[in-house]
Amino acid sequence: MPKPKKRRRNLLIALALLVVVGGGLAFRYGRKGDEVVAVTVDKVTRRDLTELVVANGRIQPATQVLISPEVAGEIIALPVVEGQTVKKGELLVQIKPDNYQASRNSAEASYKFALGSVSQAEAELEKTEADLKRDLELTKSKLIPAKEMQAMKTTHEVARLRLANSKHQVDQARFALDKAEDDLSKTKILAPMDGTITRLRSQLGERVLGTSFNMGTEIMTIADLDAMEARVDVSEIDVVLIQAGQHVRLEVDAFKDRKFRGTVTAIANASRGSGFSSGGNSSSGSSGMSSSQEAPKFDVRIRIDDKEAFRPGMSVTAEIETRSRKATLAVPIQAVTTRLPKGTTKPTEVVFLQEGDHAKMAQVKTGISDNDYFEITEGLSEGQAIISGGYKAVAKDIEDGKTVKTGADAKREAK
Repeated sequence: MPKPKKRRRNLLIALALLVVVGGGLAFRYGRKGDEVVAVTVDKVTRRDLTELVVANGRIQPATQVLISPEVAGEIIALPVVEGQTVKKGELLVQIKPDNYQASRNSAEASYKFALGSVSQAEAELEKTEADLKRDLELTKSKLIPAKEMQAMKTTHEVARLRLANSKHQVDQARFALDKAEDDLSKTKILAPMDGTITRLRSQLGERVLGTSFNMGTEIMTIADLDAMEARVDVSEIDVVLIQAGQHVRLEVDAFKDRKFRGTVTAIANASRGSGFSSGGNSSSGSSGMSSSQEAPKFDVRIRIDDKEAFRPGMSVTAEIETRSRKATLAVPIQAVTTRLPKGTTKPTEVVFLQEGDHAKMAQVKTGISDNDYFEITEGLSEGQAIISGGYKAVAKDIEDGKTVKTGADAKREAK
């Protein structure tokens, strides 16, 4: 009966080999903490850093005027076209003046009539003064009764009041004439500045409303295209970093591969759509709900220092230089990550130092950053070797005390 024994022995040998191989695999793949992580290493160095706030917006003229009539009527002359340059004082629009001319003539006639009433009242007062003086002399001689003397005094007072009232009517008529002449003058709209007609909304023969009717009709827009600015939207987190006078780098989509210089000139006090700047409710109903769900944006205006053939409405990206540091300790952005230190419940910013073939976790405090580097204000010294890649290694795989490897092969694996 030797065959069953031999078969059993072979089975035991096979099981033993399986245990050894399985144990080896379990040791190799089950103990993740003993795996070697491929990393790249940089040095803590001193660098000049400039923090940037990036915002998008549009190119607009720094000065532009919306032309609306102050009086209503029909446009009978429109001697300009869109894109035309105009000089200050040049005729832009003529509104039919017939009704306003008639009102002015009527007001002038009323004014002249009021002046005549004053002359008549002055003559009457002069007569009553002479009569009163005569009656006073007669009263002294007791040639007229006291009753007649009292009546004369009353007549004199009435004449005096009538003159005063006539003078008030002259003032009132003068005001009416001034208004009528002003309205007549407003039928001609002249250019308030040198500039370019950037938008023309009305046509010859169109009836327009004056500004006494809400906003009035928007006839055209004049802008100074020699002085342009970028108007960009900045988030509520970044707007607190921005101040007037800060330098800006601008990229305009229409002028690729070029950078333009600019300067921050104004920052809005209220977010766009908040309603505070307009003095009333900005929206209601569903539109109000929609705007309330949007992240608040603040309008920032940037004067463009370089001259170019910019046009209103062109897209622009602004890089606003907010804070700068000279020769400050810095590490690559990808070297900074977060971990949960033992005994704590709040993640903190850390970097991993290379000490021999192991990683050592170090808590740090960061300051400003640019596109590539973080400023380190606490936790590191110049020249220390820190692990900067790859991304997965720094963000997830490395822990304090982890075995790491560097070199050409490690750089290829770390990517």
